[in-house]
Amino acid sequence: MELLMAIAIGTLFGAGLYLCLRRRTLQVVLGFALLGHAVNLLILNMGGIRHGQPPLVNPAAAGYADPLVQALILTAIVIGFGVTAFLLVLAYRAYQETGSDEVNSPRDKHP
Repeated sequence: MELLMAIAIGTLFGAGLYLCLRRRTLQVVLGFALLGHAVNLLILNMGGIRHGQPPLVNPAAAGYADPLVQALILTAIVIGFGVTAFLLVLAYRAYQETGSDEVNSPRDKHP
């Protein structure tokens, strides 16, 4: 299971980085979203995957799932959604102003 998660995390990081290096603003925003999902999966994987274990019933027991990791990821998902929505609105406003959705469009350069 850890190998599958490592492959998924690597794929998301690679795709996110590739999209962040593109010229179109929508692709950059989607790249940032993919990077956020990759980081969430990385945090979940580093916290340990426990199948069928209850979250923190007895801290002295060795087989419990740590709920802090899940709470941090849930918070990161909400914050990531807000940042993605803000970036989409910002990209749309930039498109309205410049008429182009490229990051460095020729219209942005003033003489």
